[in-house]
Order: sequence, then C-alpha cells, then structure tokens
Amino acid sequence: MEARTPVQILEYTSDSAAAKVSRGVAAQLILAFLAGAFIAFASEGSTMAAFNLFSNPETYGLGRVLAGVVFGAGLMLVVTAGGELFTGNALLIVGVLDRRIKIRQMLFNWLIVYAGNFAGSLCIAWMMKESGLFDSGNAGLGGQTIKIAAYKTGLSFHSAFLLGVMCNWLVCLAVWVSHAAKDVAGKLLACFFIIGLFITSGFEHSVANMYYIPAGIMAASNPLWLYASGLSAAQAADLGWFSFLVKNLLPVTLGNITGGSFTVGFLYWAALKKSRALESRIN
Repeated sequence: MEARTPVQILEYTSDSAAAKVSRGVAAQLILAFLAGAFIAFASEGSTMAAFNLFSNPETYGLGRVLAGVVFGAGLMLVVTAGGELFTGNALLIVGVLDRRIKIRQMLFNWLIVYAGNFAGSLCIAWMMKESGLFDSGNAGLGGQTIKIAAYKTGLSFHSAFLLGVMCNWLVCLAVWVSHAAKDVAGKLLACFFIIGLFITSGFEHSVANMYYIPAGIMAASNPLWLYASGLSAAQAADLGWFSFLVKNLLPVTLGNITGGSFTVGFLYWAALKKSRALESRIN
C-alpha cells in the first residue's frame, strides 16, 4: 500500500492549511457544523455502547476500550466525508510556519470552526434529550450522561489542560497519519487505533465535550435521569453552563491548541523542514 513519507505529509498538511482558509465563511461554518455533529454522534454512541460497563466516568477497563472502538467513527467521518474540526485544525500552524497562510487567517478559521462545531454538537445533544433516548437501560443512559458531565466539570484547571494536551497530541497524530494514506482504507485505519487510544486513556477533547457536558446539563432537567445519576443535590447544582464553559471548555481548549499546534505541527515542522528542502533540491 503506497503511503506518503513524513516529509510528504508535512507538505500535504501545509497545502491543506492553505486550502482550508481559502474557503468562504459559509462553507467553513457548514463543514464545521457537520464535524461537530459527527463527533457528537461518536460521543453519544460510545456512551450508549459502554454505559452499563462502568459505574463511574473515571472507571477504566473494558468499558473504556469499547467506547474507544465506537468513538473512532467520529474522526473517520470528518476525514473521509468532509468536515472542519477545530482540534484537527490545530495543524494549520504548519501553514503559518511555512508562510502559506497568515496567523490572522488561522485564528479566524479556528473561531469560525469552533462556533460551527459547537452548534453541531448542541444540535445532537438537544435531539438526544428530546428523543427520550436517555431513558435507555431504565434511565441508565441518562444517568451516565449526567455523571460524565459532572466528572468533566469537576476537573481542576491544571488537570483539564494537561488532559487536553494529551488528547489533541493523539488526535492530530491521527490526522497526520491519515495524511500518509492515499486511499480511504488507510485513512480509516489511521483514525481507528489512535482515536481508540485517546478515548481509552480518558483524555479531554473540547469538541466532544461540547456534546458530553451540554447533554448532561440538559439531561439533569429530567428528575428520573437525575435520580439515575446518583448525584447529590449539591453536585447537581454545580453542573451548569458556567462550570462547563469556565471549568472545562476553557482549559481543555487551551490544552487542545497546545497539544495539536506544538507537539505535532511545530515539532514535525522543525524536525523535517531541512529534510524537505534537501529533498526538493535532489528532485
């Protein structure tokens, strides 16, 4: 199976950055909405698959592995069906370093894509709540959805940031490796194993959390689902939009930017830029 070399991946990633920022705002928003929905589908599906295999969101084991197997479908859809994902777009830094795009173009793309991802995720969270699917497993799915949200908003800023760094280190590696593949099968395999590793490890993904936590907040409005979560009144009171935005989404987003832009984009660019120049002269 033919694949691109690391130097060729770097070149492909730079080309991709230029192509992404050249799209109109409407196209970026639509593709971002779709990507947010894809990740939300993966999030709710992974919870549905494994909610009865672990009693607490921080429990590790086969439940995490099964959730990771299902969650990979989200990035597979983004990569193959087409979508603009904020976490993956951390790799736009390669285009900036190559002077193919300007910093302001990268930041504008991040802003538009972030908003579109948020809208797509909220759409799926709302439909999950309104459909009554959280009644699954004698309200166990609703209860687990609330517990996941409470766990995530209970993380310290430090922990949430570092979990975000490690998450997008792997997510951008999955995108990076998918760039090596020249066929759909190779791209799917690249996403499957690496994304499964991030979910099994329990890292924090800002776009996934745009589903997980709002879904938990919405589910907590149902007394049956709230009772099934086993949360105390004080714990339930702490679960809200402020805690979501400030205690989780902010540090996780900063961690995701650091993990993707620095540990993948910048480090590979710094390591391979001379090899690319030498390769271009040889060819």
